[in-house]
Amino acid sequence: MRAVALSWLVALLVAVGTVPSPALAVQPDEVLDDPALEARAREISEGLRCLVCQNESIDESNASLARDLRLLVRERLVAGDTNAEAVDYIVDRYGEFVLLRPTTGGWNVLLWAAGPLLFLVALGTGALYVRGRARAAAPGEAALSEEEQARLRRILED
Repeated sequence: MRAVALSWLVALLVAVGTVPSPALAVQPDEVLDDPALEARAREISEGLRCLVCQNESIDESNASLARDLRLLVRERLVAGDTNAEAVDYIVDRYGEFVLLRPTTGGWNVLLWAAGPLLFLVALGTGALYVRGRARAAAPGEAALSEEEQARLRRILED
């Protein structure tokens, strides 16, 4: 009984130890002394994309470029930038792709609207196709010509 309990405990510890933690990405030497500035830096870092990993924020990524971006955000905050100014500085350097949640203004409106618009076009096309198929006349059986009927009779008589 003890062996089973011990094996479950070991399995639990291994499972908990292998779960990735976003807090592990930020190195201790990156953390700012001021807790308010550090909280702002974390908030900004959660909204910026790691350009190497692409589906992780720089706060979660262990890539060296993500570390550089985290340090850059902290430098900008220490220099006195607001959150918006720090984000704008990063976006000016790396483009809007660095944002995990892109803006919905400018040309991005076209990108945001393209999916729903294409869905509506496909839905309309499908409806027109089904409607056209419903209105189409059912193909009737073509009657045999006199020559075909005579040939059929000869074949059946043989």
